[in-house]
Amino acid sequence: QVQFVESGGGLVQLGGSLRLSCTASGSVFRLYFMGWYRQAPGKQRELVATSTADGSTNYADSVKGRFTISRDNAKNTVYLQMNSLKPEDTAVYYCNAQSRSRALTYWGQGTQVTIAS
Repeated sequence: QVQFVESGGGLVQLGGSLRLSCTASGSVFRLYFMGWYRQAPGKQRELVATSTADGSTNYADSVKGRFTISRDNAKNTVYLQMNSLKPEDTAVYYCNAQSRSRALTYWGQGTQVTIAS
């Protein structure tokens, strides 16, 4: 069974930092794209940041300069370092991984990130 285990969510004060981790285990291969999405209450899920196996990254405008995505390909793990957190960052964050063709896609269970105002 494929498992995506997320960790690192929680409550943090305005301006604080948090680091999310997502590790894939099981028969998971060809994870070219790994990244993070988030969904705030009453809003649709949106892309936060993605990375490719060869180092390319992409960030939502709302998090550029504050969030950093990184990955450990050998461990099938992706991280999201979140700094200078704002109340608008409050959401459930979901780990995502896809094959290069995007024919295969996987989702983590989601982890709650709450920024106290």
